[in-house]
Amino acid sequence: MIRALGLMLSALATGMLPAAAIAQDQIIRVGNLLTDAAAAPSGPATIIVRDGKIAEIRRGSGPVTDADAIIIDLSEKTVMPGLIDLHVHLTGDPGGDFWKEATEPAEWGVVVGAKNALVTARAGFTTVREAGSSQYSAFSLRRGTAEGIIAGPRIIAAGPALAIVGGHGDTTGFTEPVNNLLASGYSCTGVVECAEKVRKASRAGSDVIKITATGGVLSQQGRGLEAHFTDAEMQSIADTAHSLGLKVMAHAHGARGIEAAARAGIDTIEHGTFADEAALKVMKAHGTAMVPTLMAFKGVSEGLGKGVYTPVVEEKIRMTLNTIGKAVTSAKRLGVPIVFGTDAGVFDHGRNAEEFQLMVDAGLTPREALASATTLAARTLDMENEIGRIAVGYSADLIAFDGNPLDDVRVLEKIDWVMVRGRIID
Repeated sequence: MIRALGLMLSALATGMLPAAAIAQDQIIRVGNLLTDAAAAPSGPATIIVRDGKIAEIRRGSGPVTDADAIIIDLSEKTVMPGLIDLHVHLTGDPGGDFWKEATEPAEWGVVVGAKNALVTARAGFTTVREAGSSQYSAFSLRRGTAEGIIAGPRIIAAGPALAIVGGHGDTTGFTEPVNNLLASGYSCTGVVECAEKVRKASRAGSDVIKITATGGVLSQQGRGLEAHFTDAEMQSIADTAHSLGLKVMAHAHGARGIEAAARAGIDTIEHGTFADEAALKVMKAHGTAMVPTLMAFKGVSEGLGKGVYTPVVEEKIRMTLNTIGKAVTSAKRLGVPIVFGTDAGVFDHGRNAEEFQLMVDAGLTPREALASATTLAARTLDMENEIGRIAVGYSADLIAFDGNPLDDVRVLEKIDWVMVRGRIID
C-alpha cells in the first residue's frame, strides 16, 4: 500500500500537493529502484528529496533518522524516472469538428489544457513537449505547472506552428474572410518572412520552433502529404532558430519532405510516416531524430467510419494505415535515433504509455523503448543533466508502479504514484 504520511490530507483540489510542503525533506522508501533505462532494477532503496531535487540515494532499506522528514512508503513498488513525451497537444481533445476554431476562444485551451496536464501527469509523464497551440495557451500552462498552480508535467512549449499559407497548420476550411480572421499569424512565404516568424515565436516565448514541413492527415487541405515549405524556406527556419539557441521540430509525413527537412538541419521529424531509406539515411547523416507518434495513427483509426472526421480527412487516414511502424523498423536498422512522442490530443490524453508496446511491436526492445522516453528524450531537449534518470542533483521526477518494464512495457500503462519537481500528483 502506498502511504505519503502527512501529505495526503493537505492535497490541493487541483491534484498537486502545496509547494510549501517541498521545504521539508521527503524520504521515499523504494521497493525496487530503476535509476536509468540502461540499468537493471537494483532492489530496495531510499531516495531523499530536498527542494524539488534528488539530494541522496541510499541502497537498501535502512532506518530513517530524520524525525522531521515526510516519509513516503513505496516499498512494494518499482520506482523509476518520470517519463517524457516529446509530442503532445495539451490544449486540445480528439475530434473532427474543425469549425470549432471559429467558435471557441483561445482561453478555452487553457481550461482544457489544465485538465489534460493533470491527466498526463497521472499517467506518469513528468515532462512533455507541447507541439502546437494558440499563441499563449501553452505558455500559460507552462508557467502554471512550473509554479505549482496547475497540477501537471514540466512543459516545453512551441506555441503556434509555422506553416505555409493554406497548408497543414494554417487555418483552412472556411471562407477566406474567416480564414484571415482565425489565422495564427505564423504562416510564411519566402526565406525572409520565415526567418521573421521564427524570431517572432522566439520573442513570444517559444521553447522550440514547430513547423509543418509537409501536408497533414487531420487538416482540411487534401493536397497530399509531401513537402510544403521549399528547401530554402526550411533552411532559413533551421538556421534562424539555431542562431537563437532553439531547436526545430518538423511535422513530416512524406519521404521527400522528411528528407528535405533533415537536410536543412531540422532537429526532429515528427511522425515520419512514409520515411524511406533515402530519407532515413539523410536523417542519420544529420543526426536528426525520429518521433514516431504511433499512438496517433492508432487513435485516429479508432474514429474511422463513425462520423468523427470529414471525408477528406478519412481518406488521408486510410492512406497511412498500412505503413504504421514500418519507418520505425527501418530507422532502427539504419541507426536513426528514435525518441518517444505520441501526439496525445489526437487520441485521449492519458493513454500516452500505450506507445511503448507499439514501439516494441515495431522492433524496439523494451529497454530501447524505455530509453526513448527517458535518457534519449532528455538529451533531445538538452536536459540530460536534469531529467531522464534518478541521480543526485536531478529533478525529483519519479513514478511508481508494479512490475518491471524491461520485461513488459505494458506495466507502464498503470502508474500508481507520480512526483513532478518534488511535488506529488494526487
